[in-house]
Amino acid sequence: MRVAPTITLTEAQHAELSALARARSTQPARTVQRAKVILLAASGLQNKEIAQRIGASRFLVARWRERFVERGIAGIEKDAPRPGRTPKIGPAKVREIIRKTTRERPPDATHWSQRTMAETTGVSPASVSRVWKAHGLKPHRVRSFKLSNDPQFADKLVDIVGLYLDPPEHAIVLSIDEKSQIQALDRTQPSLPLKQGRSATMTHDYKRHGVTTLFAALNTLSGRVIGKCMKQHTHKEWLSFLRLIDRRTPKHKTIHLIQDNYTTHKHPAVQAWLAEHPRFIVHFTPTSASWLNMVERFFRDLTVKRLRRGSFQNVSELEAAIADYIAHHNDAPKPFIWTAKATDILEKVKRGRATLHKIASA
Repeated sequence: MRVAPTITLTEAQHAELSALARARSTQPARTVQRAKVILLAASGLQNKEIAQRIGASRFLVARWRERFVERGIAGIEKDAPRPGRTPKIGPAKVREIIRKTTRERPPDATHWSQRTMAETTGVSPASVSRVWKAHGLKPHRVRSFKLSNDPQFADKLVDIVGLYLDPPEHAIVLSIDEKSQIQALDRTQPSLPLKQGRSATMTHDYKRHGVTTLFAALNTLSGRVIGKCMKQHTHKEWLSFLRLIDRRTPKHKTIHLIQDNYTTHKHPAVQAWLAEHPRFIVHFTPTSASWLNMVERFFRDLTVKRLRRGSFQNVSELEAAIADYIAHHNDAPKPFIWTAKATDILEKVKRGRATLHKIASA
């Protein structure tokens, strides 16, 4: 059996590799990835574990581990020379494109396009595309985020991630929430089906035929879902759903509920019911951290696979489609696997807050 070479870093090497791993805006994406590989290898992880962490192949990880042992940091910063024509734009022009992309905006837009960057820097749009691709830059895309200001963020995060990664024995962990205002939308004209050489079509306008709310509880271990549609989402409906969970779960099992801080979830009537049913233990997610609730992933799949392109003439038809989707899901349930450790998440949040503070102070 082949054993991967051991990686031991000096303080200087660790500092330089850490800087490379964080320099997403100034270093090629492949260099950032290689630096992460070496840092993880130095922490004692095997190639297979590193490959799973960074989303790369085990053979790629093994190659860069060996390259570092042979050549040090210089071995991961530079690729071996390959035959090919001389690049048309030099390093100075590449740095200019990167600097403008990451630190400036065009005068008439919120972000750069290949064409506007090409006109500004005097190169072709294809050259801009190659530079952006090499450095992992996608100015046309933006991701939404919000850092939680919950004073108990760390404690709640550790508590919930602990339930995901190390669930308690003889207990059931349910990620629970409601998806409100699901609209029964009917297209104004019939859609054309998919055929060779043409995608399926659907009208951009629609008719509204009412709304429903889906209450869902995802078993984080088995992947099975308990779901029910209701007209409203007040504390009365929430209590009704808790009673449904109580009926559908073994009475001798402790139930851990992972839920958000929605007001109806904390209503006095709900609190009284929970006090009468001590086997239910509630774990609240931090404020502005819905991503920590695993059932949100199920809601996303439901929307993408069944609702977004669906056409429903009434609420009953919509609710039947949702019930059918849940039934098919439960026929062969696949749990969502949580892999992020609480310490890793807290470190990212720490860096995010530091970056926001730096921007606000500038």
